[in-house]
Amino acid sequence: MTWMDMTESEIRETMLSYGAPAFRAKQVSDWLKKGVRPEAMTNLPKSLREHMAEIPFGGARIFQKYVSPKDGTVKYLFALEDENLVEGVLMRYSYGNTVCLSTQIGCNMGCKFCASTLNGCVRNLRPGEMLSFLAEIERDEPPKPDQSRTITNIVLMGSGEPLDNYDNVVTFLKRVTSMEGPNISARNISISTCGIVPKIYRFIEDAPHVTLSISLHAPNNEIRSGVMPINKAYPIEEVLAAAKAYAERTGRRVVFEYALIGGTNDSHADAIALARRLRGMLCHVNLIPLNPVKERGLMGVSREHAYQFCEWLTQEHISATVRREMGTDIDGACGQLRRRVLHELNG
Repeated sequence: MTWMDMTESEIRETMLSYGAPAFRAKQVSDWLKKGVRPEAMTNLPKSLREHMAEIPFGGARIFQKYVSPKDGTVKYLFALEDENLVEGVLMRYSYGNTVCLSTQIGCNMGCKFCASTLNGCVRNLRPGEMLSFLAEIERDEPPKPDQSRTITNIVLMGSGEPLDNYDNVVTFLKRVTSMEGPNISARNISISTCGIVPKIYRFIEDAPHVTLSISLHAPNNEIRSGVMPINKAYPIEEVLAAAKAYAERTGRRVVFEYALIGGTNDSHADAIALARRLRGMLCHVNLIPLNPVKERGLMGVSREHAYQFCEWLTQEHISATVRREMGTDIDGACGQLRRRVLHELNG
C-alpha cells in the first residue's frame, strides 16, 4: 500500500495508528489529492511527516514535457518511483481539456500499428499512480480564473490495454469520480479497449456510465487478425456482440476507433463492409489517419482520403467523424515518446 493508493478511510486508520488527531486525516487527504508528498505537507508536525515517510508515496513526477506550437497539446513523460517512465497527453478543446492516460507501462496486445507494444508490458499501473498523473498535470497547468479545474475529461487510451489491468482501472474510475477524489463525471470519461470480450461484459456492470471505445480498425476478421492479434482470441463477431450489449444496456453509443492504414483497411469496399457490420447499432466511428510508427512499416492516409472514407460511411447512414490531428509534432502517438527517450537514455 502507498499513500496515493489509500482511500480516505485508510488514511484515517493510518493517522489513528500514529496517534494523530482525527482532523489530520482530512489535511493529509487534501494534500494527496494535489499529489503533494508527505515531506511537503507544511501544516503537519515534523514528527508526523517523519512517520509518514515510512510508507511509500506511490506517485509520479513530471520527467519531461513537450508543448506543441501547432495546437498547444502537451505531451508528458512521467517518472514513477521504480524509475519506469510512462506517458500522458493534455489536449485542449473548446469544451474543455482532455487528458489521455496510460494504464500500463507498455502493452502486451501486439497491435501492429502501435509503438506501446513493441517491448511488451513491463507492469500494470496502480490507481494511485494514475491519480497522481492528474494531480501533476493540474499543478503544472493550473486552472484559469474562470475554471474550477484544468482537466474536465479523461480518456484511458494511452499506453496499455485498460481491461488487461481491470481491477486497478475500475478502482481508479471509482476514485476519480468520487466526491472524495477529483469528482470528474463518469460521462466525461472514456475507456478504449482492443476487445477483451469477457471484460467488456464485466465492465458493463462495473462502470456503466463510462463511455466505451473499441479499437476495431478493420471490417472483417482477415484484416483485423492481421493487425490485431487479439482478434484470434475474440473475433470481430464476438466483439461487436459485446458492444451491442453495452449500447442496449446503458443506452449510450459505442465509439469504434478505426485507424486508416494505407492499402490495408481504407478502400471503398472496406467502408461498405464496415457499415454493414455496424448498421442498426447505437454507435459512432472515430476515423484516425494512422500516425506512422517507423518500426512497423505501416503507412497512414491523407486527411483528404480520411474525409472520403468518412463520407462513404455517412452515405451508408453510419455516424462518423475524422479525429482532429493533435500532437503529431511532439511524438503524440501512444508509446512514441517513451520509446524514443528510453533509446536515448540507454544509448
